[in-house]
Amino acid sequence: MHHRTVAELMTREVVRARRDLPFKEIVKLLADNDVTAVPVVDDLERPMGVVSEADLLRKSADQADPSGRTPVPHLEAWERAKAEGARAEELMSAPAVCARPEWSVVEAARLMEVHGVKRLPVVDETDRLQGIVSRSDLLRIFLRRDDAIRDEIHRDLLQQTMGLVPSEVTVEVREGQVALGGSVEFKSLIPIIERLCRSVDGVVSVSEHIAYRTDDARSSATGS
Repeated sequence: MHHRTVAELMTREVVRARRDLPFKEIVKLLADNDVTAVPVVDDLERPMGVVSEADLLRKSADQADPSGRTPVPHLEAWERAKAEGARAEELMSAPAVCARPEWSVVEAARLMEVHGVKRLPVVDETDRLQGIVSRSDLLRIFLRRDDAIRDEIHRDLLQQTMGLVPSEVTVEVREGQVALGGSVEFKSLIPIIERLCRSVDGVVSVSEHIAYRTDDARSSATGS
């Protein structure tokens, strides 16, 4: 099976900010390029952090409200430092949480979830910026056509990986939802097939109604 990599999904032409870029220039950079965040890089093009609209808005949120309708939010020391920052390296969220081009979608998605970030700068083996991948980029795998998913399950998974003949297991895919039918020789094969189907890029869910001819789990228990 071919799992889509970060390199296949990332944006290669990355809008970036130098560490000394002033606050207003960062705002202009975001607006001119219609993006909500940019990586901040050093002189060797290595990501130091990411500066986002949320980082910049701390400066506005820290200002007193003349109308008195909203209180000034409590800021931790590090948040206060950001609110008072004037350059990219003072405003950014750091360190940068980065991905590698060869990573799978699963690896990138898990890293985003663990760190609570919406995008990952992508770096090479020397830590130089190569691209950026966002949550919307990773979700593009779910735009795969149903027939492409079905063909991959039939050819790569059932035939090449599992060694099954095409007539043994039927596969229907609708809106990324996979329905498996047919029959196999051993009961123990069924959870393996289901698990492998779930790992195919673009699969939303898997349901199975596969029959079996031999309950090898019961046979093994009896034999022991």
